[in-house]
Amino acid sequence: MSDNTETKRRTDRRAFLRMTATGLLAIPAAALLRPAPAGAQEMPKLSLDNPQAKALAYVHDAANVDESKQPRYQEGQNCANCALFQAQGDEEWAGCSIFPGKLVNAAGWCSAYAPKG
Repeated sequence: MSDNTETKRRTDRRAFLRMTATGLLAIPAAALLRPAPAGAQEMPKLSLDNPQAKALAYVHDAANVDESKQPRYQEGQNCANCALFQAQGDEEWAGCSIFPGKLVNAAGWCSAYAPKG
């Protein structure tokens, strides 16, 4: 093999490694440039008139649950201690996997209540 061929092969390998490294560095950088997802505060609060809210007997305050109509309800249950509530901290309003795109009140309750943990 000639010295010229060996030099070209070494140069091609270096160029390939340089491009690969640049590409790998660009992936996390691209993720940083992506717009952040809509925050919870940008979502509307769930209306009590929402058909799904009505069907699941959702209330903004668990103290207003009609226990005669909701035998599953037990005192102390609320959205804040429900496994479906998607709060990141101690927010008063946060998302719920039952009501996508809507905020529910931490003090609220619905018949889909599932205790955490």
